[in-house]
Amino acid sequence: MYSLLWHYLPGPWFVKLLIVLALIVLVFFLLMDVVFPWVSTLMPYNDVAF
Repeated sequence: MYSLLWHYLPGPWFVKLLIVLALIVLVFFLLMDVVFPWVSTLMPYNDVAF
């Protein structure tokens, strides 16, 4: 899968590396902004009873 992505990216290897790093950062921020807050509402540690 990764070799297929690497093969289809344009440019020499350092441009491909920059594109891959930008994609990793984009996925990280998407997870931190959208996915993890949604999942945290479903976690049982939010149910506090006194």
